[in-house]
Amino acid sequence: MNCLVLTKLKMNKAVFLDRDGVINKKAPEGDYIKSWGEFEFLPGVEDAIKRLNEEGFLVIVISNQRCVAKGIITEDELNEIHEKMIKELHKKGAVIHGVYYCPHDVKDHCECRKPKPGLILMAARENNVDLGQSWMIGDSISDVEAGKRAGCRTVLIGVYPAESGGKFKPNIMAVSLSGAVGEILRCLRNQDLS
Repeated sequence: MNCLVLTKLKMNKAVFLDRDGVINKKAPEGDYIKSWGEFEFLPGVEDAIKRLNEEGFLVIVISNQRCVAKGIITEDELNEIHEKMIKELHKKGAVIHGVYYCPHDVKDHCECRKPKPGLILMAARENNVDLGQSWMIGDSISDVEAGKRAGCRTVLIGVYPAESGGKFKPNIMAVSLSGAVGEILRCLRNQDLS
């Protein structure tokens, strides 16, 4: 008699982070971060990412980078910014496990530009992520919509009216990445108690 034993792969939990406005200070309206010299970490980001790492979350950046389609920077220049961001965070003990970005313009109607969930779904496949145990943190309703459409819980960062989001309401609202991480960890601990 033959016996087939199936082993279930351990699924990872992840926190997907938007970049501009969550990890770094946004460029002025209508402008873009075009070089490492313009990149400025927001306060508390390193510690927030480190806390997520300590709790066993993969931390993956999910970002629309239309500046590439507009010819403002090249993909090589964008990748250089991301490599330096990862190295600087790593020096402080904060680990980014991947960066996924959409280089397309709105008119391209691609599947990877948020609010579509394509980048999150790709990152989940490539990193064996259980989306039901994962979170998307962003500073816009399109981030929340992408997270919800992918099957994640969501956090909206910033100061927004309670009715923000229409049918894509965030699970949590916070003023910063540090606040968002604190609320996520509080939720997880409350689940463990119930």
